[in-house]
Amino acid sequence: MTTSSEAGDDRAPSRDDTAAPIELRPRRYDDHDAQLLVKALYAEQLDTYSFADSPDLETVDDYAEPSGLLLVAYTPSGQPVGCGGYRTYDKDARVAEVRKMFVSPEYRSHGLGWRILSELEQQATAHGARKILLETGALNYAAIRLYIAAGYEPIPPYVPGRGETNRAFRKTLDA
Repeated sequence: MTTSSEAGDDRAPSRDDTAAPIELRPRRYDDHDAQLLVKALYAEQLDTYSFADSPDLETVDDYAEPSGLLLVAYTPSGQPVGCGGYRTYDKDARVAEVRKMFVSPEYRSHGLGWRILSELEQQATAHGARKILLETGALNYAAIRLYIAAGYEPIPPYVPGRGETNRAFRKTLDA
């Protein structure tokens, strides 16, 4: 069993990290590069927890405007090395949910998870979200540290049946 990091790292980026040539680009959930990354996330979750939600169960339009966004991180050579998305969780309450946070192992601990999360928060806020939820694996210590450092607070599970394997978090977004 591994305890690797879906989100990629647990700290704010240093000045060198923010100047990194990694580019974040919006992609459709069914885009080839996005699918490579969400399937790598799925495989990692299976290895760690012996089960995971299939990436094929997601609704593509949940990650497209106006409902959400999926970002893919690319190296200068065009290699996809990370992703993250948000989708509308409760339109009336103006709540979004972060999902599919993943950074390839060789790109972890350099602030990329932080960059993806920050951009998702900014975009969710720009599209009307005032709160944001997320879940991560209970053994994903780096992701848990990242979310706490980014201002997320632990909350009770909001998805039935996941209390033992996942940790849930919430953050109020600046309007």
